[in-house]
Amino acid sequence: MLGWAITFLVIALIAALLGFGGVAGMAAGIAKFLAVVFVIMFIISLVVGGFRRPVV
Repeated sequence: MLGWAITFLVIALIAALLGFGGVAGMAAGIAKFLAVVFVIMFIISLVVGGFRRPVV
């Protein structure tokens, strides 16, 4: 998930450098959305992992 966010961020940067503002804005929006989803899933996995019983 984080890899996709970084990919779209790179696409946005390249598109912005080449002057494609619409494509850059869309790719940046997708990258931001995927980064937020990644952080939410990471926090959920930390919380769920905290409730597991330790292996003895």
